[in-house]
Amino acid sequence: MTATAPPFGPPPSALRRPLAAAGLLTALLGAVLGLLLAVAAPASAHAALTGSDPQDGTVVATAPTEVTLTFSEQVALGADSIRVLDPSGQRADTKAAPRDLHSGSTVKYGVALRGGLGDGTYTVAWQAVSADSHPVSGAFTFSIGAPSETTVALPESEAGGGLVGTLYDIARYAAYAGFIVLAGGAAFVLACWRRGAGARPLQRLVVRGWITLTAATIAMLLLRSSYTGSGKLGDVLDLDGLKAVLDTKPGAALVSRLLLLGAGALFVAVLFGTYAKREDPREKRDLTFGLAIGGVVIAAGIAGTWALAEHASTGIQSGIAMPVDVLHLLAVAAWLGGLVALLTALYRTPDLTSAAVRRFSTIAFVSVVVLVATGVYQSWRQVGTWSALTGTGYGQLLLVKVGLVAVLVGIASMSRRWTARLAEGGDAPAAVPDAGEQPETEAEAETKAEAETEVEAAGDPAEDPARAAQLARQRAAVATAEKKRIRDADPGRSGLRRSVLAEVGVAVALLAVTTVLTSTEPGRTEEEAARSSSAAAGPVDSGPVTLALPFDTGGADGKGTVRMDIDPGRTGANVIHLWIEDPGKKPMDVPEVKIAFTLESKDIGPLPAAPVRLTEGHWTATGLQLPIAGDWKVAVTVRTSDIDQTTVDKNVKIG
Repeated sequence: MTATAPPFGPPPSALRRPLAAAGLLTALLGAVLGLLLAVAAPASAHAALTGSDPQDGTVVATAPTEVTLTFSEQVALGADSIRVLDPSGQRADTKAAPRDLHSGSTVKYGVALRGGLGDGTYTVAWQAVSADSHPVSGAFTFSIGAPSETTVALPESEAGGGLVGTLYDIARYAAYAGFIVLAGGAAFVLACWRRGAGARPLQRLVVRGWITLTAATIAMLLLRSSYTGSGKLGDVLDLDGLKAVLDTKPGAALVSRLLLLGAGALFVAVLFGTYAKREDPREKRDLTFGLAIGGVVIAAGIAGTWALAEHASTGIQSGIAMPVDVLHLLAVAAWLGGLVALLTALYRTPDLTSAAVRRFSTIAFVSVVVLVATGVYQSWRQVGTWSALTGTGYGQLLLVKVGLVAVLVGIASMSRRWTARLAEGGDAPAAVPDAGEQPETEAEAETKAEAETEVEAAGDPAEDPARAAQLARQRAAVATAEKKRIRDADPGRSGLRRSVLAEVGVAVALLAVTTVLTSTEPGRTEEEAARSSSAAAGPVDSGPVTLALPFDTGGADGKGTVRMDIDPGRTGANVIHLWIEDPGKKPMDVPEVKIAFTLESKDIGPLPAAPVRLTEGHWTATGLQLPIAGDWKVAVTVRTSDIDQTTVDKNVKIG
């Protein structure tokens, strides 16, 4: 290969200057990230349950008429998204669609309950789709009258899990990988090595990227209904479910991606067909410009299908976040997809020029700068505080991603040093290896000798056209083998291949972490949901205080349990409900029950309460005034006969 390209790049001393600039830029952006985290404002992404009525774990004296759920952001609910189950597992709600109870910025839904519900523990199971397209689910319990045994098993996995969730995550990863290879490979050909449009390995790489992205998009579209609903693989081909998906924002984004991939197929056909065969420099320049414009539009459109339906579309500054997300994805594709194309060219094509590597090095540097800038902004939106960065699953995954990016940039700097060595002498000559090159192997020498012997013995090939064609193929094979031998013997190219291969390996892991991040609840939302839940379950409005006190008066049938409900469980007036049960948990009638409250730390009490019998085993006391919050001792005296009685006590926190 003759030296047809200019030197690869500037000398090593000049290369160190942009590397130093990159390091300074990274440090500055890191400082900006710290400032943004320090002054973060509220935001949301994954929806989270922030409150309910009745609240989780509470005991209410009478059956409510409905159950309400409050979310941190807008959610999509189906007709069966909220289910209330009685202790036997039967539906306790009316099976009507959830009612929208929005009030201002509060997102609240409610389901009506059947009348005549008995005492016991009830389970509320819910499932929804958040505004960023991810399914969320959960379950909690409350009790009417008194807690009881329940046959309802809480879901072991959240929505989006199981086999369908795994398949959907694999399809999501494949979609990202396909887009990166498709967009990055095409960009490498157009911007770095136009002669590569005629190279079969690069053609196959880009086409496989298109096929992977298309297949993954179709798979996600088919899996979507089951992924956000039943979780059953058998529902994948449910046409009603598919129709429902098409009416949602994620479904519309996936369909739009398929339409854009149709335009992408035409782009690939022109790039590796008409463009690869065009020889006239002026015509090729014009076609390059047209393909570049069209390719950017198609790539930005495909990237926009992620931005419009996922994290960037919700929370604060979504109008800024969506174009930033598109820019981030395009920079990822230009860098990582270009790396894959460069690796393919280094291993599979013998005539890659150092000028092409130099151009890609420049594009990669710009892409890294864009990635750092957009990544800092995205991290601020999704994390917001240092505590969320270190104390949430999303923040910890983000730290892993940052670490992988740092490793990737470090390996990239090694690649730049290898390209600098190549640039010192331009492209290596392809005709004869120098003294530093490795000699051809015995097998290569034997193949070459056989081909030359056959050529010499063939005589005039015009006398036998078939023989002439065979000899032409042999000559081409010998020439290709010679080019490959010289290429592999070049230590600069070998070093570059190894470093680029390492980059691609880290990039695969980085893409996996990024895919997991897209389905993980952002740190901001997780902390906000925790704060909202804490506020809703504060000490003043925490709901009734419940406790159980086993007793044994020592007489016949003297064993049992007192279950007590102190409502609202705070300072001021309280209502007490008592349920007395025998060891078989059946109501137990006793002649007399007394209650007394004592706050020993303040030397208050005992304050008596006189329960009144309502029904068998059920007593109530009203008008109890608890003046001060604190750790009160509740003493219950139970008499089971004229001579058998006992007093049991327990400390509870009031207020």
